[in-house]
Order: sequence, then C-alpha cells, then structure tokens
Amino acid sequence: MLSANTEDVIQQCVQVLEQIGNDNSVPRNIRRSANEIVERLNNVDEPMYLRTSMSISILEDISNDPNIPLHTRTLIWNVASQLETIPVDE
Repeated sequence: MLSANTEDVIQQCVQVLEQIGNDNSVPRNIRRSANEIVERLNNVDEPMYLRTSMSISILEDISNDPNIPLHTRTLIWNVASQLETIPVDE
C-alpha cells in the first residue's frame, strides 16, 4: 500500500508529464517518452521502485536531448527530482 505522500508525488508528476505530452511545441519523441512514463507510473502491477527508477532513467535520457525546449527541460528535471524523493521500499 502506498503512502498518501507517495500517491500525491506520483499524481503531481503524472500531471506535469501529461502537460508535456500534450504540448505541441515539444518534439514528438519527447512527448512520446513523457506518455510512456505516465503509463509506467500508473502501472500498479510493477513495484514502485521499478516504476520510479525506470522513469527517472527515461527522464535523464530525454533531458539530454538537444532539441528539447528549455522550459520543458526544467519541468523534466523537477519531475525527476520529485520521483527521487519516493522511498525505495514502497
């Protein structure tokens, strides 16, 4: 069972990622990755540590894309930072 705080963090991250996924000023590959992360974070069949670590890994990859808009890169860094606050044992 996830703590309320963890669920709040996941929901906040999902909202930001959905915003990125729907932003037409963001390159298609970045939007696709954002949508993939949303699906991964919402997949309750996987353990939380796996969902967060895989999501952080994808976020790090796309944050290094030279075509990413600066405001989107900042959002991605913020989401990654939020995901890193989730305890591994949840």
